[in-house]
Amino acid sequence: MTTASTASVTSTPQRRTGRWRVVDIVVAAVLGVATGLIFVLWNAVGGAWFGVMDALTPGLGGLAVGVWLLGGVLGGLIIRKPGAALFVELLAATVSMLLGSQWAIETVYSGIAQGLGAELVFLLFAYRRFGLPVAMLAGVGAAVGAWTLELFTSGNLAKSAEFLAIYLGCLAVSGAILAGLVGWLLTRALAATGVLDRFASGRSRTR
Repeated sequence: MTTASTASVTSTPQRRTGRWRVVDIVVAAVLGVATGLIFVLWNAVGGAWFGVMDALTPGLGGLAVGVWLLGGVLGGLIIRKPGAALFVELLAATVSMLLGSQWAIETVYSGIAQGLGAELVFLLFAYRRFGLPVAMLAGVGAAVGAWTLELFTSGNLAKSAEFLAIYLGCLAVSGAILAGLVGWLLTRALAATGVLDRFASGRSRTR
């Protein structure tokens, strides 16, 4: 092979694939467990914040929910493969439930709904865009998933339109900031350490 043809081959970017590698599975599992531990800590703090805000004005409690939406955003931003957002959020919710979440099995239902909400946003961008706007939209998507589920699991369907609008708005703001912005910053911080060098999320940070 000539030097010119060798240069041509090495300059060709690797074909993007949605197939999961072993390292993707391992890191996604680690992310899920770590985020689940964050959820466990937030169950007390966030639960108390939710109650205080909701006592002030019903629906404002949604401002405390964003941390529980973090897993899906992190999974999508770091793994960048179909299903990653759902996998990490669901695993995190399962860990939280197993470690004594006060919402028991409903924690897992929430993980599915929130993970799907974030997943749909990454799908909308064909798993090719992972900047801050997409991260924040994924947080909002997770929030919409949570809001939709709670129409049925929390009886919110029977509540007033005013409550539903306030709650949805607060969830969206919290998801965009506490899940989207925080998730994006955490991804950048991890990439800067070099631990994500085997992922596109790590390599893109160094370019």
